[in-house]
Amino acid sequence: MLSEFKKFLISGNVVDMAVGFIFGAAFATVVKSLVANIIMPPVGLLMGGVDFSSLFIALDGKEYGSLSALDAAGAPAIKLGIFVNDLISFTILGFVIFMMVKAYNKLKAAEPTVAAATTKICPECAMEIPLAAKVCPHCRAAQ
Repeated sequence: MLSEFKKFLISGNVVDMAVGFIFGAAFATVVKSLVANIIMPPVGLLMGGVDFSSLFIALDGKEYGSLSALDAAGAPAIKLGIFVNDLISFTILGFVIFMMVKAYNKLKAAEPTVAAATTKICPECAMEIPLAAKVCPHCRAAQ
């Protein structure tokens, strides 16, 4: 059982999956940074200088000057800005993955496919006959 498990771990599919997972996590970090640092500041500026990452609704009824003050107090809150950033990150990441899968499927479809055999060779006369033939039409040998 241990040798089977070792063979499973070092098989190509598991290694490919691990590399894909690590690459995906790193890519998600880059997309999250893109949204938080590049996309959202101009959007906030266009909407009147709103910093989306600091939008929140405190559920305890008190007023907090910033998200860090809210977190320091440990107060419960609905953090709308972080959710908006994460939603945009998810959408961008989903679109990029969609485009990658689409490109992969296009490359995969370009590979030639081998058609299933529909004929066989008669062992008596070496003529090509249908797979379902019970008697060779050329030499009348039973198949």
